[in-house]
Amino acid sequence: MRLLLASFKHETNTFSPVPTPFQRFFRDGAVLGGAEAIAARRGTGTAMGGFIEVAQRLGAHMVVPVVAEASPSGPVDPQAYERICGLIVQAAASEAFDGILLDLHGAMVTPDYEDGEGELLRRLRDVQPDTPIGVTLDMHANLYPEMISRVTVLTGYHTYPHVDMAAAGKRAAELLCRAIQGEIRPVLAWDNRPMLPHVMRQGTHAEPNRSLQASCIALEQAGCGILAASMFTGFPHADVRNAGLSAVICADADGVGAWQACQALLGQAWEQRSRFLYHGAPLAETVARANAAEGSPVVLLDHCDNVASGGTMDTTAVLREVLRQELTDAVFYAIHDPLAVEEAILAGIGNEVSLALGGRTALQATGDRNEPIRLTARVRLISDGRFHLRGPMNAGVEVSTGKTVVLDTGTIQVVVVSSHMEPFDLSCFQALGIDPARKKFLVMKSRVHWRAGFGDLAAHVFECDSIGVTTSDFGKLTFENVRRPIYPLDDI
Repeated sequence: MRLLLASFKHETNTFSPVPTPFQRFFRDGAVLGGAEAIAARRGTGTAMGGFIEVAQRLGAHMVVPVVAEASPSGPVDPQAYERICGLIVQAAASEAFDGILLDLHGAMVTPDYEDGEGELLRRLRDVQPDTPIGVTLDMHANLYPEMISRVTVLTGYHTYPHVDMAAAGKRAAELLCRAIQGEIRPVLAWDNRPMLPHVMRQGTHAEPNRSLQASCIALEQAGCGILAASMFTGFPHADVRNAGLSAVICADADGVGAWQACQALLGQAWEQRSRFLYHGAPLAETVARANAAEGSPVVLLDHCDNVASGGTMDTTAVLREVLRQELTDAVFYAIHDPLAVEEAILAGIGNEVSLALGGRTALQATGDRNEPIRLTARVRLISDGRFHLRGPMNAGVEVSTGKTVVLDTGTIQVVVVSSHMEPFDLSCFQALGIDPARKKFLVMKSRVHWRAGFGDLAAHVFECDSIGVTTSDFGKLTFENVRRPIYPLDDI
């Protein structure tokens, strides 16, 4: 069996000013492909890792033209899109394959295509019209019918934080191989509902998504011909027509049963739509309640500037309030400011530095005033930013925050990075010599993924409303392209 495996992943925040050039998809700016890509993803907690595990178990020959993944940001640069798509399509056209497996996100937008994945699949079908294609998508995918019509099997994650990516990849690979061997005849049913769930309320640690994903798992385990059931809560920070919640059922030769199961899932989600709403509180009030909390660690979430949803990672409002209210024994992860990093490196470890931190990016989409903060601190540590994730999310993957420094004011340690990275793994702190379990306060630019690494540590959690392009206040964003009416933008 000959299989083409590829990954091309990006969650596009159309309100984000952070650019997405070709280099953002590769840690060192060089294309990751071939044997190097297989080695980098083998045994990891990724969908590609799941593909590789199944392919090796079956003794399949693997061709991997590219593994490309960029941290969420603004629309993908057209040249980057064309170059990476070209690597995949050219590989598909170069020889005959028994099957194609794609690790995609499902919310990629370019200036030319609001359904980036659908366009990639269209091009693949031009060169491989009949080859079975299996796809794994992120739970935050915004799906289009064109995407569904071009694939053979499709699976999504059942967890947020996404700790089951490898399992979703294995599920897709196993189903595709069974289809290739004639054991099953997959059919897909897809539909959506007019709703934009707030990301802050999409976590599977709580309702309503916990029960929705449990329903998907129950369908897969029921032995009733449902091969895969996927509920996609969608990514609302994309001003595209089909942004929002949808579901896909993959069944064995039973289109009617697939459609009925799909509608049942969507009906369950629609009935719970009000529970997907996030309600915030004033920042000063939230920080004061956190400061008064007993026990530790106390987690404060700077969620309006979450880089894993396209945030700039350089807003300072939460850090400023934490300093104003004099929280002590705290760590802040992180501010993206390569210029400040270089200033700290020039000062040297152990020396004091006074610098303007953050506030480098204009937040035109929200109208927020993004101001830097003047910080005087000792340079505690300088790092190259390279480390391996311990999991459970993306376990085993090597990542980099670029040149990184830790600045210590005496009350708070502030991590400053040169490359964007959401703190969802203990290694984010441990690689810098920080033990998060021994801190009173963990202040993190994260929404939900932090729970993968720190959920069991947290004594209390406080969601800090602030500024940024990942705000849950949809009233600060101008939606021009999303279908209307849609909840909660409209009262339906």
